[in-house]
Amino acid sequence: MKFAAIDIGSNGARMQISSVLHDDGISRFKKVEYVRFPLRLGHDVFTQGRITPQSEDRMMKLMLAYQLLMELHEVDDFMACSTSAMREAANGQEVRDHIEQRTGIHIQIIDGQKEAELVNNVVVQSLGDGQYIHIDVGGGSTELNLYQDRQKIKAKSFKLGSVRLLEGKESKNAWLKIKEWINQNVDYSRPIQAVGTGGNINKLFDLSSKLTESSTSLEEIQRMRDYIDQFSLTDRINKLQLNPDRADVIVPAGDIYISAMRWAGANVIHVPDLGLKDGMLQLLYERACRKKRPETQALYLVKFTHPATTRPVRGPSPSICGYVP
Repeated sequence: MKFAAIDIGSNGARMQISSVLHDDGISRFKKVEYVRFPLRLGHDVFTQGRITPQSEDRMMKLMLAYQLLMELHEVDDFMACSTSAMREAANGQEVRDHIEQRTGIHIQIIDGQKEAELVNNVVVQSLGDGQYIHIDVGGGSTELNLYQDRQKIKAKSFKLGSVRLLEGKESKNAWLKIKEWINQNVDYSRPIQAVGTGGNINKLFDLSSKLTESSTSLEEIQRMRDYIDQFSLTDRINKLQLNPDRADVIVPAGDIYISAMRWAGANVIHVPDLGLKDGMLQLLYERACRKKRPETQALYLVKFTHPATTRPVRGPSPSICGYVP
């Protein structure tokens, strides 16, 4: 089976096509195609309130390219979601309808709660016992989730993101609201660790010294943020080799991760390289299994591991689905 997930964020849009592999009763996703393009819809929406004709034209071309790639890879199913920029754009629904009419790609404009749910369904597999704060920073919003022993107990979406900060369009008292939410919900009598998702924390983590294969310290994230901040935008692109749409937002995004960690008292952050697209892929897999054997709803949970190209997925076992390893 092959599935495609399209994530249209406020900064960039990405599509991942993955195949499902089965081995000894464990199902894994293997990435076979990944394409990211810096649409920067948030620049339009957070400054003008709508998606400009130029951005709609680029988005249309990108969705046509994604459509062709899905046809070439012969995907079995796909899912496309857009987040804060399109849901806040005055013409978001209109742009979505134009794209669907021409490409056949139906884009779901999801709210912060649904976005967090899809991400959490895969992130929870990377957690151990104890208290965790999950920080997911996008271009237009930040989602915070609090876990106790792998059970989510609190969640909140805030209108504070890397592109909003860059444009100076963050919502009023956004920083204070995040701090107050953390202070009210974190159990300070228990140790806490952070989990970070999003393209900016992945890049900060890649550049940082590691504690383990998938974790680093707050001190190290702060050091790397300060190091990048010393460079001009041009030098970030040419000397540090950051993509242009990453070079300008990575410092404000780092400020959100660092602030949330400090307010929560977390000195370690885990970066499992998971996100909305992974949640969509998992949902597509589970949906395919239910269609194969609709009378069977049993799910199993596989301990998350972090190899370079594959990861276990939560879902019906291959034998339940009717697929033999």
